[in-house]
Amino acid sequence: MGPREPSQVKMMEFFIDPSRCIGCQACVQACTECDTHRGLSMIQLDYVDRAVSTQTVPVICMHCGSPTCAEVCPADAIKRTADGVVQTARKPRCIACNNCVLACPFGVPKMSTRMNLMMKCDMCYDRTSVGLKPMCASVCPSQALYYGTRQEIERLRPRSRPINAFQFGRQTITTRVNMMVPREEPVRLLDVAASILLQPASQQATDELVMVNLYTEEAA
Repeated sequence: MGPREPSQVKMMEFFIDPSRCIGCQACVQACTECDTHRGLSMIQLDYVDRAVSTQTVPVICMHCGSPTCAEVCPADAIKRTADGVVQTARKPRCIACNNCVLACPFGVPKMSTRMNLMMKCDMCYDRTSVGLKPMCASVCPSQALYYGTRQEIERLRPRSRPINAFQFGRQTITTRVNMMVPREEPVRLLDVAASILLQPASQQATDELVMVNLYTEEAA
């Protein structure tokens, strides 16, 4: 299939479904082949609860509506395109101060010490600007990373729905990239800071088992 028409390109969105990630690393390897990344991968896989599970989740740039990385850049090196893609820092301007690395709430920007340049996912802009899929979404076998229209994702995932609002303390961030959540989930945004404080299910089960043992020993 050839490049899409400009009107179709505007309808394309990026969707992440962490529950479908199988940790195959295909996206990580494919990212290195993007022409704008110079052989480096701008995507990573993080473990959800490594103590009890090998479940992974892909981490890419969320392309914020008001990108914190760009707001804290003293050299004005990080630009956001008209269609909402936050790009890698521009080499002539980047002073490798690491402000963007420290400020990003999603932990996405990475500083290349070899090039003294902040580099990150730019949604394969050389491809997506002409209607092609990003490299990572084009190879993901489980479609944990999906690039298409909202109508397509609604048809493919009838039990899920996309959200693109995230709460970090008092700061609400809207993003160009969507996160898929269960359709019955009532939230309109994900409170990231609150979720950090939630006790992992594995730890909760361990604590409950300890309490049962203590109660049994006291009763004996």
